[in-house]
Amino acid sequence: MSTPDLPADPFLPARIGLERGDYGLVVRSLEAQVQTFPPATPQGAELQLLLATAWMGQGNALRAMACCRQVLRCSDANLRAQAKDLLSVLEAPALERPRDWSITLPRLGESEPMAGRMQQWAQGRRKKTAEEPPPPPVGPTQAPVGFAALAVVMLLLGLLLSGCVDVQTDLHFKGPGRLQLGYQLTSSQAPIPPWQRQFSQSLRRSGLHQTPGTGGSGGPDPRRQSLESPVMAAAKAISLLRANGAAAAALAGVNLPPPEVELNERNWLVGVRQTLVVTIDLGAVQPIPGVTLSMALDPVGIAAVRRAEPESVTALPPSPSQSSSKTRHQLHWPLRFGALNHLELRCWRWSPLGLGGIGIGLALVVVLGLQRLRLLLGFGLPQLPA
Repeated sequence: MSTPDLPADPFLPARIGLERGDYGLVVRSLEAQVQTFPPATPQGAELQLLLATAWMGQGNALRAMACCRQVLRCSDANLRAQAKDLLSVLEAPALERPRDWSITLPRLGESEPMAGRMQQWAQGRRKKTAEEPPPPPVGPTQAPVGFAALAVVMLLLGLLLSGCVDVQTDLHFKGPGRLQLGYQLTSSQAPIPPWQRQFSQSLRRSGLHQTPGTGGSGGPDPRRQSLESPVMAAAKAISLLRANGAAAAALAGVNLPPPEVELNERNWLVGVRQTLVVTIDLGAVQPIPGVTLSMALDPVGIAAVRRAEPESVTALPPSPSQSSSKTRHQLHWPLRFGALNHLELRCWRWSPLGLGGIGIGLALVVVLGLQRLRLLLGFGLPQLPA
């Protein structure tokens, strides 16, 4: 399947420079684009944040704070929140280092000879060894498996959780061979956690846009974000779904295989028979309290489900945006951590043109039959009045 044509990133050289630690290259690359991207725009605010990071790497806190203050004029609430967080770190007062945290080396002329100290230390160690018996053997040293497991769990909690997050992936069937992706990101705290903010920015860079009236600046609830893609070919939408899944796992610091999605369609003139198979492997992730993953599919009836494991699929009423259409159905499939999630659907997408053609053909057969019956009864063919 072909990968989606993602929009070019004008700050890609600067991002590569930050990963390599070449802050001078980052500053030169971004300062040449300052006039092109004003700080009030989302791209200009992102440029100022990258530039502030580079100035921090060079130890120039004053210029970094100036860049963060430029971002405060941006209309994007997420970027303003990042600038405020970074500005609070830069404006924090410097603490004095206690003297017992440092080691002061004496001058060579004022210190006694090292050979005398070493000799005294060796004599004291021989005397202590002769007086104290050696400790009993305790066996070979084992690797701290428990501590390593605890460290992995804490890393997942810090990177993925950072607050309770509900992530729902929406898959809308817009017709034979046409799909639309959507994501519902809901947090239980404000401001939204860093992982949700970074994943939302990644979705915007991949071509998704935020639906009106949810999150952002001017939305009723900034903790809830709803993003959706334009209607596209099924192969392109499935490839975009895989790329977004890989990006979410990378941001969480978890190595997961990309989701497997297969959509087979067969046209029978009167309609299209669709078969959808979704496999999402979350076996490497243990259950995390407060984090839920799910998938919503519409319009699909509950009778189309052939297999769903380990969690079952439930039918939901139409969403408020779909309340005008009573024929639309939505399915909700929760995903389980630490398991292999598998879903199979099989349904028909009826074609109005094909059904209309069959109806016209049946009506023509009925008319011909009635005309044949009229002739058999001796009435003859219908004639125009004289």
